Amino acid sequence: MSIHIPVITIDGPTASGKGTVAHRVAKHLGFHYLDSGALYRLTALSAKRKGVDLEDEEQLALLASFLPCRFSRGHVLLDDEDVTDLVRAEEVGVAASKIAVLPALREALVNLQVSFRQLPGLVADGRDMGTVIFPDATQKIYLTASVEARAQRRYKQLIEKGFSANMEDLVKDLTERDARDSARATAPLKPAPGAYILDTSDMSVELAVQTVLDLYAKSAAQVN
Repeated sequence: MSIHIPVITIDGPTASGKGTVAHRVAKHLGFHYLDSGALYRLTALSAKRKGVDLEDEEQLALLASFLPCRFSRGHVLLDDEDVTDLVRAEEVGVAASKIAVLPALREALVNLQVSFRQLPGLVADGRDMGTVIFPDATQKIYLTASVEARAQRRYKQLIEKGFSANMEDLVKDLTERDARDSARATAPLKPAPGAYILDTSDMSVELAVQTVLDLYAKSAAQVN
């Protein structure tokens, strides 16, 4: 029955704005929201807290299989603790990017991600939502932006949350993450077949959200 539940996938590189756009689209439509990247960040954070080595693929996969997490009104909860800001820290993001290349870990998180597909619909953002997790999605978006634009967004985001940040380091980190995510053997970062490529380098959040809503409306009309 789940195949009849509409899904909008929004994939793209780090700091492209996909999370903000996906969350607003989900809110507008009254759909559930899945921040798949947060699952890797949560695994990395949990591993750090439990003393699990980030190179121990088996233990990381086991940890991910029983990850007690949920999303509620824009907040990320781990064991009912609000860790929204903690999972956005740069060190957690770097750790998440490193462990995301591990096949066993990715496989362990598949069922958890698929379980978010519930009525009335789902908006899922990440890197392989349209290519691997929801290949039958109603609408697929690949949201991207220049490295410079993404670094500026991440810098502003970190400063606003009280974290220290350096533009040169952010550009370097994002470039390295793009290369790592695109080159990994399992579920590499790339546009899904049939995905609409949306470059938000010079686009406001409001326009990006409206563009996704318009594309979804057209896709949903064709399905019906």
